[in-house]
Amino acid sequence: MARSNFSFDDRALKKAVQQGVQKMADDLTKALNGLTSRYKGRPLEEIKPEIQRVWAKHTGGGSITDPELTQFAEQIATGGRVTVRLK
Repeated sequence: MARSNFSFDDRALKKAVQQGVQKMADDLTKALNGLTSRYKGRPLEEIKPEIQRVWAKHTGGGSITDPELTQFAEQIATGGRVTVRLK
């Protein structure tokens, strides 16, 4: 039987995952803020499907809760900025 010198560094894995998730949040924030110029002043019902599309694209098919969706849509409609934060 062959021996392996494989060792698992739990902290390094957690750090790599955290960095990947942070990058995804940063990219998603940038993409959502990119909607502001096109959707400022538009009805929330027009903005929400676009937010869902961008969210799914940047999260590998993930979904967003309705309260967050509404909050982001309101921010975009008023010309504000949104920030996607890690929980």
